[in-house]
Amino acid sequence: MHLRTQALILGVRHHGEHGAIVRALTPDDGLQAGYVRGGRSSRIRPILQPANRVMGEWRARTDDQLASLTVELVISRAPLYAEPLPALALEWVTALTAAALPEALPYPRIYLALDAVIEAIALAPAARGWALTLARYEQLLLAELGYGLDDDVLPPALTDPDANEWPEILAALRILGEALGAQILADRRAVTLEARARLVDRLKRAVA
Repeated sequence: MHLRTQALILGVRHHGEHGAIVRALTPDDGLQAGYVRGGRSSRIRPILQPANRVMGEWRARTDDQLASLTVELVISRAPLYAEPLPALALEWVTALTAAALPEALPYPRIYLALDAVIEAIALAPAARGWALTLARYEQLLLAELGYGLDDDVLPPALTDPDANEWPEILAALRILGEALGAQILADRRAVTLEARARLVDRLKRAVA
């Protein structure tokens, strides 16, 4: 196996004294895991920040073997982690994607949508500029994995371009959160939905 492509970092787990196992989403090859030698070092650790875009190169002798991975930074999102709301949003969308997607199956629409969410969080001056984009990403993820919501339960924020006020956005997030918990994250609620709950609580307080 040899794969070289841009990717979005989704999650990092320490492995051994110096290494890290990294999960990243690629445009055409889906979620890929790899071992980064020295991934806990002060030089490489900032490159592995979730939501960063990197150029990754995976190498393995067989498809069943955990690949070795080298990374080069393309775009850093590290400054966003200094701001509470953007930090929670990035933590949530990357953890959700890592938990939801099976490995090595292509989801090009999810890659493009996740990249767009991260870009919106980076560029918008306030959460109003990205909260609905995040909700629509959750809607797409559900649909791509076979759990699309029926039209009769879709909230107005997801069907009407003019329904973009905070009460409508928060209503959409509530409905999508219930669907994610019941379908995709049924076995991982404690790990990922906790991050989402913190995010939604912060959004409510920001617009109260």
